[in-house]
Amino acid sequence: MGSCRCSSAWQRVRRGLAAGPVVLQSGPAALLHPSPSLTPYRPPAAAPAPAPASPSSRHLFSDPAETEALRRDLLAWYDRCKRDLPWRTRAATEPSADRRAYAVWVSEVMLQQTQVATVIDYYNRWMQKWPTLQALAQASLEEVNELWAGLGYYSRGKRLQEAARKVVSELAGQMPRTAEDLQKLLPGVGRYTAAAIASISYGQATGVVDGNVIRVLCRLRCIGADSSSPAVIDRLWDMANALVDRSRPGDFNQALMELGATVCVPKAPLCGECPVKQHCRARLRASTTPESGLKGLPCVGQGGLVDEPALIPVPSLQVEKELASASQKLLGKATPVPDVEDCGAGGCPLCPPAAEPWDSSLGVTNFPRKAAKKQPRAARAATCVLERRGCHRAPEYLIVQRPSSGLLAGLWEFPSLPLPQDLQEEKQREALAEHLQAWIGQPVVAAELQLIGEVVHIFSHIHQTYVVYSLSLDGDVTLDAASPPSRWVTEEEFHVSAVSTAMKKVLKACEKQQEKRSNPGQGSKRKRGAKAQGTGSTGPGTQLSLRAFLQPPTAP
Repeated sequence: MGSCRCSSAWQRVRRGLAAGPVVLQSGPAALLHPSPSLTPYRPPAAAPAPAPASPSSRHLFSDPAETEALRRDLLAWYDRCKRDLPWRTRAATEPSADRRAYAVWVSEVMLQQTQVATVIDYYNRWMQKWPTLQALAQASLEEVNELWAGLGYYSRGKRLQEAARKVVSELAGQMPRTAEDLQKLLPGVGRYTAAAIASISYGQATGVVDGNVIRVLCRLRCIGADSSSPAVIDRLWDMANALVDRSRPGDFNQALMELGATVCVPKAPLCGECPVKQHCRARLRASTTPESGLKGLPCVGQGGLVDEPALIPVPSLQVEKELASASQKLLGKATPVPDVEDCGAGGCPLCPPAAEPWDSSLGVTNFPRKAAKKQPRAARAATCVLERRGCHRAPEYLIVQRPSSGLLAGLWEFPSLPLPQDLQEEKQREALAEHLQAWIGQPVVAAELQLIGEVVHIFSHIHQTYVVYSLSLDGDVTLDAASPPSRWVTEEEFHVSAVSTAMKKVLKACEKQQEKRSNPGQGSKRKRGAKAQGTGSTGPGTQLSLRAFLQPPTAP
């Protein structure tokens, strides 16, 4: 009997051990007499990852009445104050949906990273030369680059033509009709460009987010998180899609961009002229006066905010908190108090980081905030303005074509050679002379290269310095046919070729230096010709020397 009981107990222990580690009772008795109720040890489950924090309602357009009022105020202002721009005229008057979309598309591509005043002339010349997708598809890349020259970001023109050719060859000449299809089917068309085309050309109720819209939305709703981060950009797209006017989406999107371009500008916003200032949380925040504990707001009339300087006192954030606390005690429920400073304490993803507090001297320009911009890398290149005498002894310059990919792809330039940053000037000459010899097929003496100076040009990501030389060649020069494309051009032909702004600056620097060498006396304060005149033959207005003044006049 005893052995049976022992065997049965050990079987229970084995079953418990097989199930996992056991928790033993305390004390020696527990070791000698295992309890039949032993349970396996289970490690605590890992805590689930916390869900991303939701933004405070302070950062959202959660009140339908306010959203409707903002739409109404912004569109009324746009109808009164919008700029007269050629692409807007085409979008409003062109009956063909495809031609209308093409006109908007060209303007949106040109306006990327480029000011409106610069784009207008390029846009008019482009639309005059290629008024339809079909016309652009038939053009050569050389023609596109020639017209685009000087506008910058040259790959934009190339991608625009590639997409036009795809529409003609693969889509039967018909532009996609939704933002989703535009982005999916057309190379080089991103989310913003697709939304702009769809809303302006087709009336699709989709918002847009560009630099101007980011600035306006961040100020309207005190969004202080890094506005260039993907998470914040996604929130801004959600906000733009919720805010866009359903009946006039194209006009509303253009109004929002117009507001950012003309009123809600980066450094000196014209808040007094803003049509939606009563909805601006940044302006409300900026009007807080710590000394008095009151926030001054413009008086509100029946038609909304007006520009009179009179202010009405509004309770400060601290007063609001005290009122909320008293309300909670009396009514037994909490009163929500919008407070941008309190948002950050709760991990709000749209509030400024704690390390970057509000700067009262900046006012509304505290928003938006961006991560520090990466400094452009420095690059150096030696470039030579090679000159020969062409027909009628007119000067001609050698230009060569850049590779079809990379920076300034397919454009023409003076023969150039990348340089190490610390290369001595003598070594620069030797390297450039060897490089030129490969182009013109004859020896180039390094000592004959005339140093013009340095020309600096800033690309978006490169601080480029060109060390400029010049060299005049005698007689005819036969170019190496095996080398990449090259040609001799007159000055007039140079300026209408597909050359970058940097190369135009190089030629201008060379011409200035040549003028100084041919006219060494120009630019001095005293004209040397006045000294060379005879003492007795001074003309009217000529200042006499003291010696000439004391001499008696000569007889006629």
